[in-house]
Amino acid sequence: MGVWNDRVVPHLTDAGLRSAEVTRLRERVCRGLEGRVLEIGFGSGRNLPVYPTTVTSVSAVEPSDVAWRLSEQRRRVSGIPVERAGLDGQRLAVPDASHDGGLVTFSLCTIEDPELALQEVRRVVRPGGRLHLLEHGLAPEARVRRWQHRLEPAQGRVFGGCHLTRDVPAMVRDTGWATVWTEQDYLPGPAVGRPWTYLTMGVVTAV
Repeated sequence: MGVWNDRVVPHLTDAGLRSAEVTRLRERVCRGLEGRVLEIGFGSGRNLPVYPTTVTSVSAVEPSDVAWRLSEQRRRVSGIPVERAGLDGQRLAVPDASHDGGLVTFSLCTIEDPELALQEVRRVVRPGGRLHLLEHGLAPEARVRRWQHRLEPAQGRVFGGCHLTRDVPAMVRDTGWATVWTEQDYLPGPAVGRPWTYLTMGVVTAV
């Protein structure tokens, strides 16, 4: 992947997703998680401090060794046991129906085949279990979309393959998940940032 993607991008991602507003959204989307949770794109562990007390363990899927090291302090102080359960969300060496729920935040943008990852989560989460998600993606306004398409090649080169134009609700729906609740909106801030800040947040369940 190269030195930039391997060593620099994890630090950029950690710094870029630590704002108070993003933390508030993380906390909200994690509400209702319980039992054994599979987290795709664990990153530097920024969800750990906002996991509810009903979560008993986390199976973390994270390809970056640098991000995993960045999460060390958060894992150490967390009261929740965390194990690194794999490197690739598209191919999980995890038994069927072995987890009570799933979580993915700011990761479907960089996974090569996000639909395959969503199908894998469906396989691993028990019947009736839910997937909680918080992702950025394709905006509703034509003008913003045009900028997303223009900027996407550079975005991918700088941020480890990150896509700006993925339609998160469509991907979720097409991989057999049904909506429990979802909300979509921009993060607060200047309009110039809108290609990066249109978020989908919600909870879905397998149909």
